[in-house]
Amino acid sequence: MISLSEFVKQRRKQVNLTQEEFAQRAGVALTVVRKIEQGKTNLNMAKVNEVLQLFGHKLAPVISSESDENG
Repeated sequence: MISLSEFVKQRRKQVNLTQEEFAQRAGVALTVVRKIEQGKTNLNMAKVNEVLQLFGHKLAPVISSESDENG
């Protein structure tokens, strides 16, 4: 499975955008794109989704139940 940071970096490069250009198109600060591509873990999900929206994707919480896994 590809990481979020690699996914964003690869897709950004596919569309030939710098981090700055990409941030402008996504409507987020340059630091948001840099943090995502660096694999930082303390990211704002709303900002991440603004970036992913350019590619038709979004993040959502995954709810798992231990009873389902052990059941």
